[in-house]
Amino acid sequence: MRAVRFHDYGGTDVLQVDEIDRPDPAADEVLVEVRAAAVNPVDTYFREGAYEPFALPMIPGIDVAGTVAEVGETVEGFSKGDPVYGTAIGNDHYGGYAEYAAVPTDRLVVLPEGVDLIAAGGAGVAAVTAWRGLIEHAELQVGDRCLIHGGSGGVGHAAVQLAAAAGAHVITTARPHYHDRLAELGADVVLEYSRDDLAEAVLEAVRAVSGQPAGIDVILDHRMHEYLSFDAEVAATGCRVVGIGEKDPQVGFSHSSAARGKDLSLRLMSMFNTPDFRPRLSKVAALLDAGDLEIAVAETYGLEDAADAQRAVLEDSFFGKLVLTP
Repeated sequence: MRAVRFHDYGGTDVLQVDEIDRPDPAADEVLVEVRAAAVNPVDTYFREGAYEPFALPMIPGIDVAGTVAEVGETVEGFSKGDPVYGTAIGNDHYGGYAEYAAVPTDRLVVLPEGVDLIAAGGAGVAAVTAWRGLIEHAELQVGDRCLIHGGSGGVGHAAVQLAAAAGAHVITTARPHYHDRLAELGADVVLEYSRDDLAEAVLEAVRAVSGQPAGIDVILDHRMHEYLSFDAEVAATGCRVVGIGEKDPQVGFSHSSAARGKDLSLRLMSMFNTPDFRPRLSKVAALLDAGDLEIAVAETYGLEDAADAQRAVLEDSFFGKLVLTP
C-alpha cells in the first residue's frame, strides 16, 4: 500500500510517499480502507519532533474515515464493508495518511449510512474537541453566553454548531469573508477578531443577543497566550474558560484583578485525554446524520500532496478542514 511517512524530524520536506506492506489488524483492531484523513496542526508537531511519536518511520494522521476491510479475531460490532470513522490514532499507532490503517476499536465507530466519508474524515479531532470543551468541561447550558475564538477553524466551526444546538447565545470571531457562513451555522454575532475595540464589541454583542450586560459565561480559547487576559476582561462572574491546543507555555493574566474578581474557572484540555472515545464519536456521528453538524471541507489533497497540506494547515486561511484522500 501507499503511505505518507517521515523517517526523521524536520520540515514538510521530510514527508514522503512509501510503498509498504498493508498492516494486519491486531486482535482488537479494525483494518480500515481509508477514504479520508484530516490534516491537523498536531500532525505537524509530531513531524517537527515537538511531540515524540512512538516509532520512526511514522505515518502521521490523527483522524480517519473509510470502510472496514478486515477485523481482528476478538472484534465485535464491526463487519467488512461498514462505513467507519475514528480519531486519536496518530500518537501511539500509525496514522491515517495511508491507503489502509489499523485502528483500535476503542477509537472507532460505525457511521450511519449516508454520512459523507470525506466530511467524516475531518470530524474527529475537531468535533470531539469541541464536544469535550463545551459540553463536558464547560458544562454549557441553554441560554449561556458563549464566546468561541476563531470560529472559522476546524474546532471553531464545529463548536459554533454545537453551542447553537445546545441553545446558547453564540458569539464568535473570524475574518470578514467568513461571517455569513458562520451565521448560517448558528452564530448569533460574528466579529472581526483584529478590531481594536473587540472587548467592547463582545460586550455589546452580549447585550444584543441576551438583553443582559453581564458578560460571557463560557469561552473556548485556542490561543490563550494572546487572549487569556482578554477573556478575563469580557467574562461574566463565574465564567468557565476552556483552553485547547496551546503550545506556548508563557500563558497568564496581565489584568489579574479582572480574573480574581470574577471567580473565573480555567480548564486546559487535550483531546488525547478523553477517557472513552466511542461515546463521543457516536454522539458526533448522530449529529452528522441528523444534519445538526456539518464538517466543512475546504480542500482535499492526495497523499503525494501531504507536504502542501501540512504547510497550508498552519499558514493559509480557510474555512473548516483540510483532508487527505488516498
